[in-house]
Amino acid sequence: MASHRRPKQPSRTRVTVLTTAAAAAVALSANAANAAPSEKLSKDEVKAKVDNLYEQAEQATEKYNGAKEKQQKLQKEISTIQDNVARGQQELNKLRDGLGSLATAQYRSGGIDSSVQLFLSSNPDDFLDKASTLDQLSSQQVEALQKIQDKQRELAQERAEATDKLKDLAATRTELGNKKKEVQGKLAEAQKLLNTLTAKEKAALAAEQARANRSSTERVDLGDDSSASGRAAAAFSAAQSKIGSPYVYGASGPSSFDCSGLTSWAYAQAGVSIPRTSEAQANIGAHLSESQLQVGDLVFFYGDLHHVGLYAGNGQVLHAPHTGAVVRYESISNMPFQFGVRV
Repeated sequence: MASHRRPKQPSRTRVTVLTTAAAAAVALSANAANAAPSEKLSKDEVKAKVDNLYEQAEQATEKYNGAKEKQQKLQKEISTIQDNVARGQQELNKLRDGLGSLATAQYRSGGIDSSVQLFLSSNPDDFLDKASTLDQLSSQQVEALQKIQDKQRELAQERAEATDKLKDLAATRTELGNKKKEVQGKLAEAQKLLNTLTAKEKAALAAEQARANRSSTERVDLGDDSSASGRAAAAFSAAQSKIGSPYVYGASGPSSFDCSGLTSWAYAQAGVSIPRTSEAQANIGAHLSESQLQVGDLVFFYGDLHHVGLYAGNGQVLHAPHTGAVVRYESISNMPFQFGVRV
């Protein structure tokens, strides 16, 4: 007789696992069907994004330059204060040695009186408070002790100032490091975008940049403006000698430059010292409209004044544009002009 066994039912656990797996498979299939394929950016879109990142990097570069300039200034000031403290301490030691000689002379002549004992006290202020009660205190002793007191106060003030500046220096170094990381981050992000392009697209962008560099140096009509002052003309001539030099953030010559590095270097060659950053350079003279510009004037761009160049005449500016470019001429209308400054 045939056996009619009932088929074995799957366990509850097995059913749950299978059901979950099936549901997940359905969900993945649905998502795959509905998901839009990731679109590769075109060469022009990549260029636009990269240009924007370069501008952001230049903004951070000027902040980096400002922190670096402040650091250098603080280091000089601290060094000067420390030298003053060292000299002051030597002077104080000599004054104290003089008191020691006076005490020795008095001891040889019959002992040290109470006034000289207080003279040698570690607390000159306490001595002066009590000195008025001592009839035997001479005017010479008062004068000597007053000098010691004044020198001690002077040294205390200078040491306090040095301590404050050292704290400021530490904070400035932190800011400098942060701005450097920000610049490097923007440039790395730009490079990452450029790496998404094909070799052909990269070559096309490089060719565009090369054409921009060549056309800005070979076929630029600067007109016949000869109104530049002696030092402005000298600064402009120095900048012209660096046409073709690469833009490098934080660089101020002589072989590479950022925007304010070029202008500060150029004026230094003319014997004129101007601040290192574009924002600071914008505050060294009266503001000029575009129609008032003369060759060699500083010209500033963007609302936050993060870019500066030298007016070249005939509506052209000579500047260090951005990463990937070189020192070159460019139409002043290519950027949002704010004002000019005559040095």
